[in-house]
Amino acid sequence: MSKTDPGRYFEDFKLGQTIVHATPRTVTTGDVALYTALYGPRFSLFSSDVFARDCGLETAPVDPLVAFHVVFGKTVPDISLNAVANLGYAEGRFLAPVHPGDTLSAKSEVIGLKENSNGKTGVVYVRTTGVNQRGVAVLSYVRWVMVRKRDPGAVVEGQSAPALAAAVAAGDLVAPPGLTFKHYDYAHAGAPHAFEDYAVGEKIDHVDGMVVEEAEAQMATRLWQNTAKVHFNQFERAHKGPGGDPSGRRLVYGGVVISTAKALSFNGLQNAGLILAINGGRHVSPYFAGGTVFAWSQVLDKADLGHGVGALRLRLVATVDRPCADFPDKDEAGAYAPGVILDFDYWAAVPKRG
Repeated sequence: MSKTDPGRYFEDFKLGQTIVHATPRTVTTGDVALYTALYGPRFSLFSSDVFARDCGLETAPVDPLVAFHVVFGKTVPDISLNAVANLGYAEGRFLAPVHPGDTLSAKSEVIGLKENSNGKTGVVYVRTTGVNQRGVAVLSYVRWVMVRKRDPGAVVEGQSAPALAAAVAAGDLVAPPGLTFKHYDYAHAGAPHAFEDYAVGEKIDHVDGMVVEEAEAQMATRLWQNTAKVHFNQFERAHKGPGGDPSGRRLVYGGVVISTAKALSFNGLQNAGLILAINGGRHVSPYFAGGTVFAWSQVLDKADLGHGVGALRLRLVATVDRPCADFPDKDEAGAYAPGVILDFDYWAAVPKRG
């Protein structure tokens, strides 16, 4: 028996299968520093223990996307090592804050399988849960990924696609214990805009652009111990056989695009850094290093969570080499405008004045 692991192919997954992922990871201040170096987020709640204490927390938690990336990275060797692309997310809930010193581990349940018509690939749906060292769940989410088949002739039994909620209900949002924005410091946060200042339907151009260089994309992916071949194996990507791609280039990890766009959203959403849930997400087009990422947001819904805390349901759209002053979007037929690479729907906490 081989001592090396080639990763799972589509026919290796079984509906209802539970996979415990290897390599628990202790989150450190080094992870936070590298995350800041790679994306440049400026949200005060994650940057200052003093600010966090004024918001009812003991210390500054890590950005929820740090926890997401750590847990996501655990799943890659078992779920998406042989992936063509990660396709989307749904039903994501951040259930408890993560602080430096917490150790995260993950497990996934296969909740859907659907072979593609070409017979060479299939879509695998998994629900992943990340827990800390005390066994407390810190996040849970569904993602679906297109995975190659080892044998195009293999028959996969029990195929079905799960029915997923269009959004996490406002009543199911979980704010960190003790969180209160009753004494929120708008000056130190960087903007005066509160829950009351945002209207459903409002669109915000985040103005700034940020390029992701090849070395940064590689470092950002290795940071989370994500080993997917599409991000690293240039020899295979340039090859004309299985695993090759017409572009001949490595695909940038989709989480890099999410974090880049979220960091850009600071300009206009300075007080909405704390993600509470991921309603849905789609990597509309592949992103390759060297392109400049721009972003815009739309307010989809609002909810009052109490203790001076509101929640905004936000749609974050990212583009490459296309500024967003005209809010590039889908047309009447549902086709995205050229340059759109991400459509990400999430709930974020925001201070209320009332």
